[in-house]
Amino acid sequence: MNIKAVIFDMDGVITETSEMHYEAWRTLAEKLGIPFSKEENELLKGISRRDSLLKILELGHQVDRYDEIALDELMTEKNCHYLTRIGQYTKEQLNPGIYDFMLALKTHQIKIAVASASKSAPFLIDALGLRDLVDYIVDPTTVPGKPEPDIFLNAANYFNLKPHECIGVEDAKAGVEAIKKAGMFCIAIGDANILKEADLILDSTESLSLDTLKSL
Repeated sequence: MNIKAVIFDMDGVITETSEMHYEAWRTLAEKLGIPFSKEENELLKGISRRDSLLKILELGHQVDRYDEIALDELMTEKNCHYLTRIGQYTKEQLNPGIYDFMLALKTHQIKIAVASASKSAPFLIDALGLRDLVDYIVDPTTVPGKPEPDIFLNAANYFNLKPHECIGVEDAKAGVEAIKKAGMFCIAIGDANILKEADLILDSTESLSLDTLKSL
């Protein structure tokens, strides 16, 4: 397999921010009078901020209460809660093996992109000390959200690569579906029962390595 780029999801792959997202959404949901549990938070995994807000409002039967301006205000409020929580992130918050894997990719001239539904990905890349390793961050506001393939195809197009020359790394079902729709090889991190559509499933990011890629 001639791999020329690896395209990473952010949350759950490069770092763990799911708990921070959950706390920020729960704070907003409580303000709106909508009960919101960790089980319901699973519905938001891998999807955009706007789609996440709409799902929460659906839970509270409140979708029709808000116009686009009000929705933007709610999303901004949630993001302020979230940014406060991740403001202290450093390289210490990287998932196991990620830095060494990216460094090895860079050494072997394999391009690195981040395809995250989170608008905070550039902030996190800087906070985590990855700016010199990451070649491109897809702007999620410019493409349809996962499970549509556009965010991964955008990264491939940026590098002028064909989908089969890229590998996508995900931890969410919607992300795995997006990678497969894009026509890329998919490595998933996590539960094999949930992520069964992936081509390769690993228990941990610690298992990501050049040897893993060579074995493909």
